[in-house]
Amino acid sequence: MRKILLLFAISFLAKTAVFAQEDILKKLQNIAVVDQKVMMPMRDGVRLATDIFRPKTDKPVPVIFSKTPYNFNSWGNGEMNPRTYQAALEAVSRGYAYVVQNERGRFFSEGDWDILGPPTTDGYDAFSWLTKQAWCNGKIGTIGCSSTAEWQMAVAALDHPSHAAMVPQGFGAGVGKVGEFWEQGNWYRGGAQQMLFTAWLYGTQNDAVRPQFPKNATQEELQRVSRYFDLATEMPPVDWSKGLRHLPVQDIIKNVNGQKGVYEKMIVRKPNDPEWFKGGLYHDNMPFGVPSFWFVSWYDVSSAPNLALFNHVRKNATDPQVRDNQYLVIAPTLHCAYKRATENTIVGERSVGDARLNYDEQIYAWFDHWLKGETNDFFKKTPRVQYYTMGSNKWQSSETWPPADVEMKTYYLNSGGKANSLYGDGKLTLQAPSKENKTDEFAYDPKFPVPSYGGNVCCTGNAVQGGSFDQHQMETRHDILVYTTEPFKEGVEMTGQIETTLYVSSDAKDTDFTVKVIDVYPDGRAYNLDETILRARYREGFDKEVWMEKGKVYKLNLSPMVTSNYFAPGHSIRIEISSSNFPRFDRNLNTGGNNYDEKDGIVAHNQIHHSAAYPSQVRLPLLKTK
Repeated sequence: MRKILLLFAISFLAKTAVFAQEDILKKLQNIAVVDQKVMMPMRDGVRLATDIFRPKTDKPVPVIFSKTPYNFNSWGNGEMNPRTYQAALEAVSRGYAYVVQNERGRFFSEGDWDILGPPTTDGYDAFSWLTKQAWCNGKIGTIGCSSTAEWQMAVAALDHPSHAAMVPQGFGAGVGKVGEFWEQGNWYRGGAQQMLFTAWLYGTQNDAVRPQFPKNATQEELQRVSRYFDLATEMPPVDWSKGLRHLPVQDIIKNVNGQKGVYEKMIVRKPNDPEWFKGGLYHDNMPFGVPSFWFVSWYDVSSAPNLALFNHVRKNATDPQVRDNQYLVIAPTLHCAYKRATENTIVGERSVGDARLNYDEQIYAWFDHWLKGETNDFFKKTPRVQYYTMGSNKWQSSETWPPADVEMKTYYLNSGGKANSLYGDGKLTLQAPSKENKTDEFAYDPKFPVPSYGGNVCCTGNAVQGGSFDQHQMETRHDILVYTTEPFKEGVEMTGQIETTLYVSSDAKDTDFTVKVIDVYPDGRAYNLDETILRARYREGFDKEVWMEKGKVYKLNLSPMVTSNYFAPGHSIRIEISSSNFPRFDRNLNTGGNNYDEKDGIVAHNQIHHSAAYPSQVRLPLLKTK
């Protein structure tokens, strides 16, 4: 009887879902002209599959445009997929045409796919085509998160006259080089590969040999067959907690029988490879021509370079209207999880309180101003920067990032030479170290790397769960150095960029150094806030490789971290230092070789120095005491 009831409940829920989907489509058809599988021509003749939903009106309307490598076919396995229809219904009901397009080489679109959908001119050509349509008022806004956001910056550099505004969310993989960050679309952090792309490309890249629709297929034919198939690959599931351990790194996708595609050519590139500067990435030597409403997450893979780009555009855009119309939201969530915030938002295993925000209201007010020319209250009601401070669990605002009332305070690494593990004697102090050069030592064996536990990451399958997790069990390892402040008597807010300088030595030609910043609770729980890494060979710049010599001390300035966190009375700030954070970052095999084509590594014996001559330190953005 219980089994029968369960089957009845499942059947009822399935039918309810179908009715809900059909209801969305009916509502959309009542108010919109639905034109699907429009094959939009690019300048080289390649056609990109495009779905257009526009209000039933004789008046021209503005366009909200989304371009993506992901499947937006409204039908899958013979059933309707309502996600595209839901987005279209919202836009059309507000007086916009909603246009979604696949990058070249994806699904119904013709051509060969490359990451971020080069050539960049495809975006420009799409804008030109749309503005020629009688139903378009000549104003286009772009929107999207992750891969539907990351192409927007490079297109903004082309400054198409119709590209009136954009809303990029979780956009880090579109940032090539900005300021001190040479991440090349999040492929690197500090010269170490971010392994998220290995797992992501397994499920995303096209095989060199794959089925394709004929180039002469008509719109009507493509609409008909879209109910049956859409060229979406069905990749066998992979246990990435094991799959990412395979060596050499360049063969990881091959080892799990994945498709042959762009991964094989990208994995061999170094941070300064000319190929990074040819595709869809935005670099800070490019112009920028679009008012932008940026969305960033504290536990995304690229918070620091994202914020660096926001500041870069505000400072360097040549058009004052563009320069002065950059707005920013920073949420305490995972990648693209803004709207998943609840009254009790849990990120990993840490509660950060009620982190909800009226995202849709703000986004559409932004578009209404720039695309419809409405005089609304967006600029009166919306602060330049809205950021969420964890710990105090509240939204705050500022005219700048970081806020003007933040000052950098230097904390020095100190110990008696035994900072290894949670039980060592490592301290963070405002007092500079003595003249005596003390060192903390640990052995880094790439066969037994420090495992990633939580963190600022996405897209790694089951290999890494992003977010904030209690690190204190991890800190019992001898190959993690732990430095902690005394508990604060009064609460301290840390908001902004965290800078780290280490003085190091090693018996290896090359090795990595990793840093985490942590909020330590009075009961010993230790929640990670952000993390970074530097491959020592790039200590003099990412355009060169310089090897280490045994017995010499080297200065390392690591890529900055960033957060906003309130340390309540009794809490402490902690810095963890090690040489691995795997599989968040690939393991350095310590040989000085290419790393991506190597199977065997060696153990590196690494030292952190702290003295008057070698003042290893972190510079923390603390709110000024009032």
